[in-house]
Amino acid sequence: MLDYRFIKENLDAVKQNIINRNMNADADLVVKLFDERTALTTKLQALQQQRNANAAAMKQKLDADTRAKYIEEGKKIKEDVSAAEKELSEIEAKLDEAGRQIPNMCHPDTPIGKLDTENLEVKKVGTPRKFDFKPKDHVQLGEELDIIDFERGTKVSGPKFYYLKNEAVFLEQALIMYALNILRKHGFTTFITPDVAKEEVLKGIGFNPRGNESNVYAIEDEGTCLVATAEITLGGFHSGEILDKAQLPLFYCGLSHCFRREAGGAGQFSKGLYRVHQFDKVEMFVYCLPEQSNELHEKLRLIEEEIFTGLGLPFHVVDTCTGDLGAPAYRKWDLEAWMPGRANEEHPEGDYGEVTSTSNCTDYQARRLNVKYHDDDGKNKYVHMLNGTAIAVGRAMLAILENYQNADGSVTIPEVLRPICGFDKIGPKKDVKDPVYHSSKK
Repeated sequence: MLDYRFIKENLDAVKQNIINRNMNADADLVVKLFDERTALTTKLQALQQQRNANAAAMKQKLDADTRAKYIEEGKKIKEDVSAAEKELSEIEAKLDEAGRQIPNMCHPDTPIGKLDTENLEVKKVGTPRKFDFKPKDHVQLGEELDIIDFERGTKVSGPKFYYLKNEAVFLEQALIMYALNILRKHGFTTFITPDVAKEEVLKGIGFNPRGNESNVYAIEDEGTCLVATAEITLGGFHSGEILDKAQLPLFYCGLSHCFRREAGGAGQFSKGLYRVHQFDKVEMFVYCLPEQSNELHEKLRLIEEEIFTGLGLPFHVVDTCTGDLGAPAYRKWDLEAWMPGRANEEHPEGDYGEVTSTSNCTDYQARRLNVKYHDDDGKNKYVHMLNGTAIAVGRAMLAILENYQNADGSVTIPEVLRPICGFDKIGPKKDVKDPVYHSSKK
């Protein structure tokens, strides 16, 4: 969250930022509650001083009438302190709730816009392939190659679940190992993180664990949720801690299952692997000094570019506009890969679809999770926290299937993955039959 005093001293800028982000939040209410808390804190401190003075006086030699007077006065002060503490607690809860609704400020260069169509392209890598045959989308390819079963995923678990089969199992594991090896080369500490996190950790990262707008699965009566990304578990790793400045920056990466309700996630381009309820992802996470975060944000983006350049997939990078930013992000880059399966009347050859993103969240999450470092001046200050997708397996697999497909229905494996996969092509299964017995008898 933002510092309350910063909100008060920069109220107009904060309110304009809320408008630019197309969000609903009441900065005036935050300032009002902040002033009330300040006044109540001052009042409580004065009452506590009176209580201390009264207690000191009671230690003196007093006649009976004077002692009775101090006792009565002490009872009144005690009641006033209790009432002030209760009122302060209520105000602090309201302030915390209102303050958490205020989004992070945006980088000055962030494009102002409401929709993802207003994101600004800043870089393009590779050239989309020109097919001499009509390309299929990944859903058709997955079914015909007998490597993805959406129908039975829906039957067993519900819509937006799926089974990976045969070569797709090895392709997924190869993508994970490929990304982990690159991150190991860049000095990241590797983790396999828990798939469950406490609600207060989700709130600290910026996820809403409850309500219709929540995108996460809450575990009933446990106060925990299934994680939507390892950003949650890596961000919570140092919650409530004071880090050694000499050890910063810390580069972490986490492999986790990711679970998302995807409430409202629908549309032509959300089919298949693009938007699902469960997938595997390798996430990057950085704790750093405030003066390091802009440069390290660029580093995370370049690592994402390295990963997808190595896969031989055409992509472009966009600077995400204000209305498409999550509340914690100060700035976010999206990497969108070319997807031939997105062909339509407007884009007959295909279109780009998001495969990774990286965000600089400055000290927004650190304030909520209370993660600080001990500075040279002897003060404890909030770290900056950044995150970025190394590989979201489903979307990477989608892009590989669609871009590397061949006229005979097979799919070539990117060269960098072949040593890990153990094969260089996925071909149609001519001799494989569904084990289900289909009888013509009723």
